[in-house]
Amino acid sequence: MAESIIIRVQSPDGVKRITATKRETAATFLKKVAKEFGFQNNGFSVYINRNKTGEITASSSKSLHLLKIKHGDLLFLFPSSLAGPSSEMETSTSVGLKAFGAPNVVEDEIDQYLSKQDGKIYRSRDPQLCRHGPLGKCVHCVPLEPFDEDYLNHLEPPVKHMSFHAYIRKLTGGADKGKFVALENISCKIKSGCEGHLPWPNGICTKCQPSAITLNRQGFSKYRHVDNIMFENHTVADRFLDFWRKTGNQHFGYLYGRYTEHKDIPLGIRAEVAAIYEPPQIGTQNSLELLEDPKAEVVDEIAAKLGLRKVGWIFTDLVSEDTRKGTVRYSRNKDTYFLSSEECITAGDFQNKHPNICRLSPDGHFGSKFVTAVATGCPAPSTSHNCWHCPLLKQPETPSQTSTTVTFTENGCFGLLWAPTGGPDNQVHFEGYQVSNQCMALVRDECLLPCKDAPELGYAKESSSEQYVPDVFYKDIDKFGNEITQLARPLPVEYLIIDITTTFPKDPVYTFSISQNPFPIENRDVLGETQDFHSLATYLSQNTSSVFLDTISDFHLLLFLVTNEVMPLQDSISLLLEAVRTRNEELAQTWKKSEQWATIEQLCSTVGVQLPGLHEFGAVGGSARAATSAMWACQHCTFMNQPGTGHCEMCSLPRT
Repeated sequence: MAESIIIRVQSPDGVKRITATKRETAATFLKKVAKEFGFQNNGFSVYINRNKTGEITASSSKSLHLLKIKHGDLLFLFPSSLAGPSSEMETSTSVGLKAFGAPNVVEDEIDQYLSKQDGKIYRSRDPQLCRHGPLGKCVHCVPLEPFDEDYLNHLEPPVKHMSFHAYIRKLTGGADKGKFVALENISCKIKSGCEGHLPWPNGICTKCQPSAITLNRQGFSKYRHVDNIMFENHTVADRFLDFWRKTGNQHFGYLYGRYTEHKDIPLGIRAEVAAIYEPPQIGTQNSLELLEDPKAEVVDEIAAKLGLRKVGWIFTDLVSEDTRKGTVRYSRNKDTYFLSSEECITAGDFQNKHPNICRLSPDGHFGSKFVTAVATGCPAPSTSHNCWHCPLLKQPETPSQTSTTVTFTENGCFGLLWAPTGGPDNQVHFEGYQVSNQCMALVRDECLLPCKDAPELGYAKESSSEQYVPDVFYKDIDKFGNEITQLARPLPVEYLIIDITTTFPKDPVYTFSISQNPFPIENRDVLGETQDFHSLATYLSQNTSSVFLDTISDFHLLLFLVTNEVMPLQDSISLLLEAVRTRNEELAQTWKKSEQWATIEQLCSTVGVQLPGLHEFGAVGGSARAATSAMWACQHCTFMNQPGTGHCEMCSLPRT
């Protein structure tokens, strides 16, 4: 019997040992290799050398002895691009690639921009410590990495969390350049496909059982996805707060804006808010209920054409304390809560619906950049107030940071004032938050519940026959100063949130024009403010600017033009939205000369409000003759009739 030898074959999937004989032909040996690795015939090539030289062909006349292949030799297998592997090999390869991220996903523009930046913190030469020439570098002036904790802690104020891209630089900064980095999302569900036992609740094993979760306070969090929230100007927040001033009821809105670079933190991200959309809702003095919004998709579509996206949500928690001084109650602090458990669950749900696209995650997404803003009361700084969260104890992160105050005017209504940080106490203040990735996972997998009588506490569900819930713990300090681990039943919600500074610029930015008589905001019928053609005619008659772009550049007006039931312009407003996005007056004038705008003007004229300049612009932008030749709306039933008719085709009543 021929002497057996063992040949090692290395492939991208690993090394395997093939048993053969010296007199065995190369063709027979390659068939064994194909069977061992799960390849089809001619789906691979085997070489003697790693540099793809000395290929072993499927010859029936040459033996392994003639090819000088001896016992213990190492051969190299490379899959062929002409013939793919079998399904078993495909599964193995795809899993291997997926384990190291999803490089084919398209990340957000801000993420693509920051990933190309150097990110290092450059320091000038220290005249006291540096002993080298102007072209040299030493430990006192060499550039620092963006994740340098000592540098972040010595900023004024100290930065508790590095930016998300700085965290990625830390992961990918080693010798392997992040080749094996994978940001895996937390899962609280049992892994499917485990066949070694009966399904839950009759069986579970360590392979399919989700890992326990241990929560840390936000001071121990390594990073945050968004480092700053900035409202473009005071008017954006002022108009939102106007609802609470007039009714005393709490209010809710979606923040629309864009993500930009936050230059005060290395590789930081800022959420800039350009507009607030207020969906249908029912608000009282101490509760909010969101209703179904049939226009939600249209609003997102219009915002996208304006270069905006939904970046967060905002709500008020304001209770008047002293009507004479115009102060509000300071209710959110370290002795109560900063976000209630219900608000944390809502924020987690929003963040799960708006994931952050990430190429380093096997799922293609990791965390979220969706932010939460709260309009609430805030105290003045004092030596006795030692709240770690209150930004009034800190110096502003940017020289342009301001805060808000609310006061009463002479007629008794609230008026919004803007003062530098550290103004009078118990004034309106904006706070920003996100919930952690751990909270997102608990909310997504329905493992977290609010406590009915304690808003500052959440509760991790217990496992039942319908659902397995992993153990959730949080770390705390006992009275002896020792770190202890406690079961999250109940759970202080401060372990779930990360605070974000909220600012207003010293030099306001205006994506949309500001008017003394603005167009009404949507879904405010309870105030008697409705969006209809009468309010549109009133708005156009009061805004007589010669620049049409300034008049039409109102977020709520543009939404009305698209979503009104009489004459929606969703299919014909793209040119106007492009004009507003690019601030192009010529494009706006071109759209103004369209038949659609002439019809809008005719509809406005039927409500009894004379528009200035109506006789100057017609359906084709020419004359009054062109304007009168446009379609007309019946004054009795609002039916749109063809030009040239004297009676309404619907109700048969005369035109005049």
